[in-house]
Amino acid sequence: MKKELFLIPIIFLLLLIYIFVPKDTLKGEDKPKLDTEKRAVYISYIELGNNLRGKSETAMKSTIDSMLDTAKSFGFNMIILQVRSFSDAIYKSSIYPSSRSIVNTEGDNLPFDILDYFIKKAHQKKLELHAWINPYRISNDTNISVISKDNPAYKLLNTNAVKVIDNVGIYYNPASSEVESLILEGIEEIIKSYDIDGIHFDDYFYPKSDDIDSSNYEKAREEDNNLTLKEFRLNTISSLIKKTYKLIKSYDKSILFGISPDGNINNNYNSNYVDTKLFCSEEGYLDYIMPQVYYGFLNSTKPFEETVKSWNNLITNNIELIPALAFYKAGNIDEFAKEGSNEWIEYNNIISREVMLSRELSNYSGFAIFRYDSIFGSNLTENAFIEKENLKNILS
Repeated sequence: MKKELFLIPIIFLLLLIYIFVPKDTLKGEDKPKLDTEKRAVYISYIELGNNLRGKSETAMKSTIDSMLDTAKSFGFNMIILQVRSFSDAIYKSSIYPSSRSIVNTEGDNLPFDILDYFIKKAHQKKLELHAWINPYRISNDTNISVISKDNPAYKLLNTNAVKVIDNVGIYYNPASSEVESLILEGIEEIIKSYDIDGIHFDDYFYPKSDDIDSSNYEKAREEDNNLTLKEFRLNTISSLIKKTYKLIKSYDKSILFGISPDGNINNNYNSNYVDTKLFCSEEGYLDYIMPQVYYGFLNSTKPFEETVKSWNNLITNNIELIPALAFYKAGNIDEFAKEGSNEWIEYNNIISREVMLSRELSNYSGFAIFRYDSIFGSNLTENAFIEKENLKNILS
């Protein structure tokens, strides 16, 4: 009887906890709060070219102000700005020439420091700004005449460091130590000169080439005859990622470093050579991962829900998951989705549903939209316009 009386206050206390403690807290304290959710939008070299090139300095600045105001008013709080897309720069650089996304001819004088202006205006509007870099891409075609003589890539033409790849473009050799040093020097220049909030790489890692790094691989095999090409290339990219992270944190621990790999995890291992499992399990590589989960729910090959959950389950360390979503598909046929190819035409709430589902994931920290013109451009389809309004409704 005494034992039963002793249990009464305990049961009563447990009942009070159940009634009054918020249920979200009971589910887990790590669940992200919406007021800290990362809401990013990409501004690529395409947007810069479409919106800035050819305008006066005054008109350029006015356009930048308008773009940032539009992003802010919609509910975004993070800008991923492409500052170096082709071994060039939209900022004052002593390493890279001016970008053709801003000037007519690579190497022409910039009208003003585009990155500096973007940062100052973004911070005034309480927007984070992450500097987006393509570390290896030099050109989307094989025409070397567009590369200025001031471009480090020009000086490395016809060496092991640069490869002209038929039907692909011109790329730096990721396995070249000279290239790795060049990339790190460029990042150091940015973090020391600009008040950025992050450095960001996208999915352009190893280019499609069978022999871009053949001599480097053969040399590595002299030390380890069992080393496969796949292992060699994975190690090459991992080296750059780790050194980039270390460089950034040695200068300012508050600057974030993230990458946006292919949404198909297998592709990262079989063609891009990005060891996402390593980055998502060991410390010292990334602060966040932003996989390009550019799929609908009805995609026959990579359905969104299954894919984004696979990414979430991949993470066993402290990095954050920020899925990148394909707003550019809204209102269009998705030919790679097979049986689900008409999903983006038949439905207009896909992106909002993807955000809502992602919010339930244990490692979720936010989402990103690719890209600015696809959601704020002037040529939206009716489906895309409704998709946009549905997304905005869940951000209010």
